[in-house]
Amino acid sequence: MMGPYANQAEIWVDPLNLFQRSPEGHRLRKLNAILDLGFVGEEVVKTYGRRGHVSVDPVQIMKMRLLLFLNDVKSERELMRQIPLRIDSLYFLGDHLEDVLPQHSVLSKARKRWGVEIFAERFRRTVEQAVRAGLVDRRLLHVDSSLVRADAWLNSVVQVTLAKLDEPEGPCQKEPGEDRPGGPMNREHPSTTDAEAAVVRHGSWKSVPGSKVHRAGDDQSGIMTAVGTTTEAVDEGSRMLGLVEQHQGLSGVGCENNKRRPG
Repeated sequence: MMGPYANQAEIWVDPLNLFQRSPEGHRLRKLNAILDLGFVGEEVVKTYGRRGHVSVDPVQIMKMRLLLFLNDVKSERELMRQIPLRIDSLYFLGDHLEDVLPQHSVLSKARKRWGVEIFAERFRRTVEQAVRAGLVDRRLLHVDSSLVRADAWLNSVVQVTLAKLDEPEGPCQKEPGEDRPGGPMNREHPSTTDAEAAVVRHGSWKSVPGSKVHRAGDDQSGIMTAVGTTTEAVDEGSRMLGLVEQHQGLSGVGCENNKRRPG
């Protein structure tokens, strides 16, 4: 039987240059050249055991989390769908084209394992570096709050009784600033998959689970120097002083700028 000719031309062509897809001015190439995350492993090593399966490199996990925010991806699951399709992301992570990437659950497990303090420390160091680089002017501060839709299904919302809400250790423990009109009504409908979310109805939104992000940003470059997250029922005015104090502590605006003159 006559067969076709097996063409082997692909082994004689010039090698593929993937940098042509990610030019020198690409933000991930510039970031990768100056970013040093070697300290991450030292900080989180205490959260891992000495036996069992070998984990994904914490540095790579932190880089994935950076991609989540840099590319404005809505979920960790979606991020892991996008990374294999993007040459720039694979380069940033140091992966090969044929490498098998971890499941999205690796990110959520690491986030839970490391705890809030690890990420709070990362934020603190970031603000300190921005101050040292002269990116934070520290003379004018903007404070604002925004509603954010939670990554929770509407059917996860359940109705609870007022008696349950009044229990001190209940899942919807009362927060400062929650006495304004509509607060208790909102707390009647928590989400079973996101305890910090509450039913939100805002503008063109339908009633969906959501949270409120409170933040303070420096006027010069817009860098966030203080952040906080609450349920929608918390009045943003009740968080302003806390954000200002956090800004003062992280940006180095100390007592020397706030002392009252004698007399």
